[in-house]
Amino acid sequence: MIKKRILIPVFALLVLVTTASFKGDFFEIAKQIEIFTTVFKELNMNYVDETNPAELMDKAIKNMLAGLDPYTVFWNEQQVEDARISRSGVYTGIGATVRSKKDKLIIIEPFKDFPADKAGLKAGDQIIKIDDVAISDFENDAGELLKGAAGSDIEVTFLRQGKEQTTTITRGAIDVHAVPFYKLINNNIGYIVLSKFNKKTTVETKNALESLKAEGATKIILDLRGNPGGLLNEAINVVNLFVPKGEVIVTTKSAIKKYNKVYKTNKEPVDTEIPLAVLVNGRSASASEIVSGALQDLDRAVIIGARSFGKGLVQRPKKVAYGTQMKITISRYYTPSGRCIQALDYWHRDENGNPVRVTPKNFNKFKTKGGRTVYDGGGIMPDIELETAKFSPITTALLKDYAIFDYATNYFYTHQLSDYQTFTFSENDFQDFQRFLKEKNFSYNTETEKKLEEAFNKAEADQLDKDIKAPYNELMQTIDNAKYKMIRNKKPEIVTLLTDEIVKRYFYREGMYNYHLSHSPEIVKAVEVLNDQKKYEKILK
Repeated sequence: MIKKRILIPVFALLVLVTTASFKGDFFEIAKQIEIFTTVFKELNMNYVDETNPAELMDKAIKNMLAGLDPYTVFWNEQQVEDARISRSGVYTGIGATVRSKKDKLIIIEPFKDFPADKAGLKAGDQIIKIDDVAISDFENDAGELLKGAAGSDIEVTFLRQGKEQTTTITRGAIDVHAVPFYKLINNNIGYIVLSKFNKKTTVETKNALESLKAEGATKIILDLRGNPGGLLNEAINVVNLFVPKGEVIVTTKSAIKKYNKVYKTNKEPVDTEIPLAVLVNGRSASASEIVSGALQDLDRAVIIGARSFGKGLVQRPKKVAYGTQMKITISRYYTPSGRCIQALDYWHRDENGNPVRVTPKNFNKFKTKGGRTVYDGGGIMPDIELETAKFSPITTALLKDYAIFDYATNYFYTHQLSDYQTFTFSENDFQDFQRFLKEKNFSYNTETEKKLEEAFNKAEADQLDKDIKAPYNELMQTIDNAKYKMIRNKKPEIVTLLTDEIVKRYFYREGMYNYHLSHSPEIVKAVEVLNDQKKYEKILK
């Protein structure tokens, strides 16, 4: 078999040499490039079996970046387009959040009155065929098959509760709102949900704020729970709605001088006096933390909920070649008081290679504009912390395993629910959820288990495994029992997520947000604080 000669990608050389101008080590860079290109060429020309140059290069790039942070990534052409769509908030498709994993394509959330919803698709439906293409036979991201021109039709075959069904979806223009919900509550408190930071965020937030003020709002709740972030300039402009022109909102610091910047508000605000409460939780990240951190440091808002995610690394996309890009971490975010938002240190890792998190005893003190003491440690710590807003390791594991999502799917098809205002997730429901986890064989490996497994593996090498196997298995079973006890201990935060997912199945996001107004502990607390002027002022002063 004759091997094809492989052209070494010149763009890799150009990117690295450009980087070298900042690092100042031209010889070492050139040396490593030469070694790499020689290995790549020899491998492709001489390996015993036919190789795929594109796959080899993709693995090489991913492995090179794996030792850095999870936000420095290589984007192919489709991922570049997906990022552009995410920033714009407008695209053409079926109007649903879809999970694509291996040979599965699962509807996570159909948006109300958009194509997928009109076609009858529900959360939990597993698409197995799009037109004549079986998802199991499609090698690339099957989610791409759902995209297409507005007005075009696709026939979708899906499984629902084990039964095969077919429907036709007419694709349409999808407008993703940064502010999906806002409402006046108690006649004088405006509630605004800000779900993402795209190009429409400031305009939509300002419109919501002005509309609520016109309706009689004299206080505002800004809900950033679950907001993963987005565009930096939109975060600054949202803060600018509530603080004067010329205030420092965020500073970026880098080893590269040109990335050291101070960002200030540059517009006239809408209202600098209206009492403001901001809600955050463990899934509020990046731009959400810039907003909440700046408003806290400027003593402009009371922050309520749980410590935010702690994503304080700044990325910038860099064009590479052939329509691809690299998203590279270039600096870190710092709040006006000087706090670093980043929680995990990817450059100093423990003995297992995991990034280090600063412990509370090593947190540093900072002062807000008015002299209040605040601390770093990654993320934004609320002024008022609530258990229901937290995300413990077990809760995070439940989310990652889609256990809460899958239970809500089963609940939807086995329960009737006509009024969200009267819904409560009962003790019997929670016990049923625990039974569901056991039937599903939900697994969550704690750090303790990982260490014990490592020790047992070493015991095998030392030929001690037979003597300690029985007590080892007994100990692992004890830990397993303790994990289910932990689920019981974390009931408040788990029930909150289960309730949200279930209510959303019956009444869409609008129903979930309306349910929150009277049932969410964070909103209830925010209303309480905003209605108690002395308490509000005491927190900020």
